Amino acid sequence: MVMAQTEYWTVEMVQALPDDGNRYEVVHGELLVTPSPNFDHQDAAARLIVALRAYADREPAVYVAMAPADVYFGTHSLVQPDLFAIPRTEARRRDWKSVEHLLLAIEVLSPSSARADRFTKRRLYQSQGVPLYWVVDAGRGVVEVWTPADDRPTLCRDVLRWHPAGAETAFELQLSELFAPF
Repeated sequence: MVMAQTEYWTVEMVQALPDDGNRYEVVHGELLVTPSPNFDHQDAAARLIVALRAYADREPAVYVAMAPADVYFGTHSLVQPDLFAIPRTEARRRDWKSVEHLLLAIEVLSPSSARADRFTKRRLYQSQGVPLYWVVDAGRGVVEVWTPADDRPTLCRDVLRWHPAGAETAFELQLSELFAPF
């Protein structure tokens, strides 16, 4: 959900909002408010975090985290990707404000977040040079794969692959596992 734009929001203003169960983010002054995620969102996010953390445990260059965790892009953009990867050296600082390089950002679509995930946040990640952005669409059983140069996503329908710089091996996950019925 996107709030009606009544003013230009800053990170400081967002941080002053109440802890009411909503996720508050700001991208270039636009306030994004998302209610608690639905079941399909949480199921896909849980499967992804398990697979990505197992991969990161084998790859010392990579650390994988999940929301809620604030990722700052200056004083006018703060987002909480559903899942994201950063260099392990930055994770060792144990302070979200010191995160400077997202290696991978992932948003799992919910009806209330689709516009912000596909447009507002995608453009932010692209403009910030995030090398890879996945938009997970559990309803369609696909993952939109974006890079900073893309005008359109590549639709992944079979195997998600990611080989971050400095990693010895690539991450691979069959979409049949990600979207498996339970």
